[in-house]
Amino acid sequence: MNGRPDVVPYITAWSAERIPPPLVTARPRLGIAYADEDLYDRDQEGVLWARSLLKQGQGQPEFGRVHPLRQRQAMRRMLCQVCAGPADRNEQGWLWLLSDYRGDWPGWPELMGSPHPPLCLPCAGKSVRVCPSLRGRFVAVRVKEPRITGVLGARYLPHDPLLGPVEQVTLHYRDPAVRWVVASQLLARLHGCTFVDLEAELAAHEGQ
Repeated sequence: MNGRPDVVPYITAWSAERIPPPLVTARPRLGIAYADEDLYDRDQEGVLWARSLLKQGQGQPEFGRVHPLRQRQAMRRMLCQVCAGPADRNEQGWLWLLSDYRGDWPGWPELMGSPHPPLCLPCAGKSVRVCPSLRGRFVAVRVKEPRITGVLGARYLPHDPLLGPVEQVTLHYRDPAVRWVVASQLLARLHGCTFVDLEAELAAHEGQ
């Protein structure tokens, strides 16, 4: 036995994928950059991204860490964050599982920015059974129109980026401060949210 868990989400980073962080430098009025930056270090919006190797399945899964590239792929392509197949979609929208924070504001989670990609129905059923962050306190939501609007990442100080990142932030792509961030996850703003009964949807799916 290798001691590995039965379910390791597609977006989870593995220990063999860690690399030493590259040297971060400043570009006058343009933000931060890597000293050895190449074309693959920025996304289509020009934001700098954290580097990571592509060695999925090697070493041990690090459940508290998300692989930047796989998370981006899942979010942009609406892939299930667990199996990387197509996320489930019906007339109400794509399926999301969220920790239950309905007391945060009226209408939550409408317009919420989420770094968590959607799921397919079978993986959603597994997730609520095995994921500690969801167990006993989750909601299933259908999202009619998820929009990629920004990033979650590490913010550097414009006057001295060599000090290293000072905090984790979530920023809209239109925010000028995003030039001073090394992104690690995409954010999707959730539009057109409807709460759904996950158990009823799973039962209907299994009965097909």
